[in-house]
Amino acid sequence: PEMALPLWKNLLQATKERILQQRRLSLYSGAHGYEEELIKKKLQQFSGGSINLSKEDSGIGILTLNNPKLMNAFTGTMMIELQERVTELENWKDGKGLIVYGAGNTFCSGSDLNAVKEISNSQAKSLNFAYKTLLCRLPLISVALVQGRAFGGGAELTTACDFRLMTPESEIRFVHKHMGVVPGWGGGARLVRIVGSGAALQLLSGAARIGPEKALHLGFSEQTLSSSDGSRALEEARAWLSQYTEGPATVIQAMKKVVTAGRDLPLEAALRTEKDIFGTVWGGPANLQALARRPKHK
Repeated sequence: PEMALPLWKNLLQATKERILQQRRLSLYSGAHGYEEELIKKKLQQFSGGSINLSKEDSGIGILTLNNPKLMNAFTGTMMIELQERVTELENWKDGKGLIVYGAGNTFCSGSDLNAVKEISNSQAKSLNFAYKTLLCRLPLISVALVQGRAFGGGAELTTACDFRLMTPESEIRFVHKHMGVVPGWGGGARLVRIVGSGAALQLLSGAARIGPEKALHLGFSEQTLSSSDGSRALEEARAWLSQYTEGPATVIQAMKKVVTAGRDLPLEAALRTEKDIFGTVWGGPANLQALARRPKHK
């Protein structure tokens, strides 16, 4: 019996982790296979705009929400394109950082209301949720560059990035209350993690305007950039992000994965994941080069 007890505990733990893993997979899959294809067909009926991606030699990607006529609101085809771009970024071996950015000097006003009215079934919503959630699981260090307005789903999208930078005239606003809804893209849960439950409740229930000064005070944004001009703000965002993306892509991606595990997994699983990730870089090219240099830490 004494021998059987540890084995039983191990079995219970393994079962518990398998259930958690399945939950996580269902959360991020949302809908799959035949059902996913049907939903995609429905989403494709609502076309317009695009999600553009440029991958720079520095290892920083620029993901542009491009639907300026509707303040970069997400159409159905944009939702599908977001999934495709995120998958591409996930497989980008040389990638280290990502700037999420809106065309036409504004960020994003959420979803195109015509699409929202039509796509009301829960499967489509879970797929939409999954696409947005995939963004925060990327092995790249991501920053939302907020110019102009980030309202509703656009405000939620800023929370899917690791960091937020704002330009002087910009504002973020969770306007869900005025639409008779609550966040549905994971923005509510992520907002609590970023600013705490009290501040999150105030921002959501008050549909409060979050300008650059308030965002800094709440710890919601990292910095207010000096320029509101699109290209100059983008250059400032690149410079800000590059201080965290210096070094080999394998190491930067491993760092991000360790943090994601620490954030999303129960402690035991996070510790095991960290040990596994450590194993992928220990004795690797970057580690061996560093040892050869015998660096002195100041």
